[in-house]
Amino acid sequence: MNNLKKQVKEKIKLYSNEEYLDKYIENEFLTEDGSANIMLKIQDGLFDSRTVGNQLDLDKSIYEYIDDKSSMLSNDIRLNLQIIGSSLNNDEKEKVSHIIKEHYAIELYKIQKAYRRSKRQIIALLLLGLFFFIIYALIAYNTKSKLFIEVFGFLFSFTLWQAFEYLIYDLNEIKRKREAITQKLLMDVEFK
Repeated sequence: MNNLKKQVKEKIKLYSNEEYLDKYIENEFLTEDGSANIMLKIQDGLFDSRTVGNQLDLDKSIYEYIDDKSSMLSNDIRLNLQIIGSSLNNDEKEKVSHIIKEHYAIELYKIQKAYRRSKRQIIALLLLGLFFFIIYALIAYNTKSKLFIEVFGFLFSFTLWQAFEYLIYDLNEIKRKREAITQKLLMDVEFK
């Protein structure tokens, strides 16, 4: 049992080593010009069988594959998606490129809405926290009622805490997701 634990610790140490991961990314993805290639081999259908006409979309597994591969890369690296093994004509290739761009444009639109909603929420919480602070200060100055002082002290500290939590954690996470989606929106699509 101890031997297994030792092996597990060694593997964790080896594979979580930043130098190892950098070398892996360099060998697998990066090109000489500093961009990264994501190679996608098409074996089955390219399009989602449930979509038709103007709502034609690619199979969801394709987006999952692109997201999975690009998640290992820094958001400031230009991506090249190389679709291998497709026998599409030029019109179909343009359609596939357009569908990919459209998909990530829609994802960017969604994340932008979440970003604006989060900013409004932060501003509302800050204003509410300041309002509760003013009430707290007025009650603390004018009365000796400990119950109201405690209640409004809790309310102003809680709302300000929530505002700063959203500002520090949620807004930064949304910004990171927005950068990742924009990276994929700007990626070049090639067919081989």
